[in-house]
Amino acid sequence: MATETGVIVIAQAETGHGAAGAEHGADLHATTETTGHENLEQAEVGMPQLDFGLYPNLIFWLVVALLALYFILSRVALPRIGNVLAERNDAIANDIEMAALLKRRAEEAEAAYNAALARARDEAHKIAAETKAGIDKELQGLLAKADAEIAVKAGESEKRIAEIRDNAAKSVEEVARDTVAAIVEAMLPGSADQAAIDAALANRLKG
Repeated sequence: MATETGVIVIAQAETGHGAAGAEHGADLHATTETTGHENLEQAEVGMPQLDFGLYPNLIFWLVVALLALYFILSRVALPRIGNVLAERNDAIANDIEMAALLKRRAEEAEAAYNAALARARDEAHKIAAETKAGIDKELQGLLAKADAEIAVKAGESEKRIAEIRDNAAKSVEEVARDTVAAIVEAMLPGSADQAAIDAALANRLKG
């Protein structure tokens, strides 16, 4: 294509300028042919990756790049990654150990709590039994004391009732004696005999 372009340019130069531009057209034709020849050579070479002459240079820089990458990874990245992994493993191990310790402490605390609860329950039952026994004993003493007091009060009441009965009987006897004497005196004035009245009244009360 470059060659055809040079030919077209030469034709235009010859047509437009005639013989006066013939020398200039010849120079331009030579330059155009040189450029076209170089472009043709470059086109024939193709992609640089397919040029075997560039392989040593490419291999050299590939080795350099790999060595630089290995150096960066081995001296910078990998140690940091190793440190991070080691710290992470240590943190996980510490967390697991702490979790196991807390679990063991929780189990011990639960066992101690259950033991304390059992002791408290037994102590509560013991205290309740002792309290009940003390209350029963005190209640029995109070009941015995109340029974004794009731017996004393009952004896005093019976004695008082007997006294009241005796006093009532005496009062009735006196009232009856006075009543009989008054009746006899009313019916037979001056003939009332107090001894006869008492004897008759005693026989009547007995009989």
